[in-house]
Amino acid sequence: MSAAEEVLDVVDREDRVVGQAPRGEVYARGLLHRCAFVQVRDAQGRIFVHRRTASKLVFPSHYDMFVGGVLGAGESYAEAALREAEEELGVRGLAQPTPLFTFLYEGPGGAWWSSVYEVRCELPVTPQASEVDWHTYLTQEELDRRVDDGAWAWVPDGLEAYRRLRAHRESRL
Repeated sequence: MSAAEEVLDVVDREDRVVGQAPRGEVYARGLLHRCAFVQVRDAQGRIFVHRRTASKLVFPSHYDMFVGGVLGAGESYAEAALREAEEELGVRGLAQPTPLFTFLYEGPGGAWWSSVYEVRCELPVTPQASEVDWHTYLTQEELDRRVDDGAWAWVPDGLEAYRRLRAHRESRL
């Protein structure tokens, strides 16, 4: 089955499931759906950053500071967060990511409900070649500089999630 054929839950503006459709149709018609974003930190607290492959349906060859993706039909945010993190990092036995907040992303590429998580991964990673073209770990300061200088093309939804995550953390200080 191709990615475009994968069946997703379609949701309303209150994040309630109202139907199902293939991913390709969801994207083509701009239907609301769900995504999980997972910020991954290594043992030193650095953040996993990667460049998406050129074959991705949405935001090909863009940089991202999250792993994650769309939820399949009937899948919970928590299930998707763990599945996507393990798949994209190429690991097994990762701890269940910790949920932080959920928001409705509306911007370039469309609109979708986005649930943000964090997890520590001390396992050696072998990123999924079909998802990740390049990767590294950056300190918080290095990542903030890369985001602020605009030199890298970041995925817009990840960038929005990152800005909200920074605000979320600052509000807890």
